[in-house]
Amino acid sequence: MSNRPPPESSSRDALDLQIIHALQLRPRASFSRIAAVTGVSEQTVARRYRRLHADGVIRVIGLVDPRRVGQNDWVVRVRVRPGSAARLAEALARRDDVAWVTLGAAGSEVVCSVRSRSQEQRDELLLRRLPGTAPVLGISAHAVLHRFAGSEADWLGYGGPLGAGLLSAGQIERLGQPPDDQPSDDLPRAGGLPTAPGPAGGPAVRLEPGDQPMLDLLAADGRAGYAALATATRWTQSRAARRLELLQRHGIVYFDVDVATRMFGFDTTAYLWLTVEPARLGELGEELASHPEVPFAAAVSGASNLLASVVCRDIEALYQYVSGRIGGLDGVRQIETSPELRRIKQAGSLMDGPRLADPAPVP
Repeated sequence: MSNRPPPESSSRDALDLQIIHALQLRPRASFSRIAAVTGVSEQTVARRYRRLHADGVIRVIGLVDPRRVGQNDWVVRVRVRPGSAARLAEALARRDDVAWVTLGAAGSEVVCSVRSRSQEQRDELLLRRLPGTAPVLGISAHAVLHRFAGSEADWLGYGGPLGAGLLSAGQIERLGQPPDDQPSDDLPRAGGLPTAPGPAGGPAVRLEPGDQPMLDLLAADGRAGYAALATATRWTQSRAARRLELLQRHGIVYFDVDVATRMFGFDTTAYLWLTVEPARLGELGEELASHPEVPFAAAVSGASNLLASVVCRDIEALYQYVSGRIGGLDGVRQIETSPELRRIKQAGSLMDGPRLADPAPVP
C-alpha cells in the first residue's frame, strides 16, 4: 500500500470535474473532443487526465457484460471467522470475474459482485471454492434482477448538490456530436467501421478465444488505442477496430470509469438492503436511482429485494440520508444499513488506500 498522503479534494478544480464527467459520458472520447467541449487546449486535457490517473482518482476500464453472454450479475455476502475477512477479500479481488469487493460487519463479512462469463465459472466459485474455504461460515447469493442505477449512469456526487461542477447540457450535446470514441489518432480510415448490426436473424455475436488479449488490455486501460490493441492481438489495426466496434454495438463490451470517491472527501460508503412492497419495487428503485448519494441500485433476489450502494461525506450524512430520504419513502418495510469498513476493489480497479491502484502505465 502507498504511504503518500492523498491530495486535498479541493485540488480538483472545475476543469478536472468536467473532464471526469466527459469521460463518464464517453470513456474513449479523444482529448481533442474533450478540449473542444471544455474550451481548453488538447495538451491541457491530456495533462490533466494523466494527473488524475497518476493520483489514482480515475481509471477508464473496458468490461464484459455478463448478461450479454448468458449470465447474471450476483451480489454475494460471505460471513467469515473474525480475522480472516481481509485475506479472503484480497483473494477474491484478484479474480477477473469478481468486482466491488468490500469488508463490512466489523470485519466478519465480505461483500462482492460476481460477474462470471460462464455457468461453469460461476458454479466453480459459488458452489465449490467459497463453500470449501475454511474461514467461510455462510454465503448468501443475490441475483441482480434489474438495475435502476449503475449500468448506464455514473456517480456524479463530486459535482456538488446541484451539479455545478459538471458539464452543461450544451456541452454534453457537443460532446456527442459527432460520436468520437477513439482516444488517439490511430483510427484506421481505410474501409471504415460497420455502422449497423448484421441482418435480422443472423448469427449471434459471441466472445472468441482470440478476443482475450484485447479484453485483458482494455480491462487495464480502457483508453488503449487501436495500435496497442493490434499489438496485443497480433491483428491489423483495422481488424482490431472492427472487432471492438462489433462487441460494443452488441453490448458485450462496455466502458466504465472507476472514480475514487474518498479522493473527493466522501469518506463513508454503505450498502442498504431494503425490503419493500413488491408493487412499489420499480417505483422505489427509480427513486433511489435519482439520488446523488446512490451510484448503484438494483432489484435483487432474496428477503431484501432492493439493494443500494450509498456514498456520503461522513457517518452523520449517512444517518441523515437513511433517516430522512429513505425513512420518508412509502413502501419501505425494513432496511439494513451495512457500512463499508474497507474497499478492496471497485468495478475493475484494485484500491491503494483511498486511491485506485495503477494496473498499467498510461501511454
